[in-house]
Amino acid sequence: MSADSNVKVRLNNSELWGGLIGLGLGIFVVQSGLKLKLGTIHEPGPGFVLFYAGILICAFAATIVVAALTEGGPTFGSRWKDARWAKPVIVIACLTAFAFALDPLGFLLAAIPLTLLLMRQIDPVRWSLAVPISILVPTGIWWLLKHALGIQLPSGSFGIG
Repeated sequence: MSADSNVKVRLNNSELWGGLIGLGLGIFVVQSGLKLKLGTIHEPGPGFVLFYAGILICAFAATIVVAALTEGGPTFGSRWKDARWAKPVIVIACLTAFAFALDPLGFLLAAIPLTLLLMRQIDPVRWSLAVPISILVPTGIWWLLKHALGIQLPSGSFGIG
């Protein structure tokens, strides 16, 4: 027996825990699909897709667990070493502000500053390119959603959009 096949199971193996959580999620999805009734292949019930998606989740999670048990895996601490938190925190803050501003300001007046802020802070784009894009893209999406697809968007207290 070689030394490579003698892998210790560590409790701080992040892949093992991720796989176990995925397995639990998959089992929950399978049970939810069964509660909603499967139906048949020709007349699927409301739980048909959930059940088979849950089986796929369980299969993928089981392969992660088996690989973590046989090959080992990185620890939790090594996953977060040298992590850069500034940009994800900025994105979360911007999206939270957008969610709060959407109803009072409306889609256009909330989406234009959001796009401009993200373009300048996350992957800096020069002003001469960021300003037109941050105006044209939300306006184009607004037109597509409102006029082409007939989806009602919040117009805010100003009635713009």
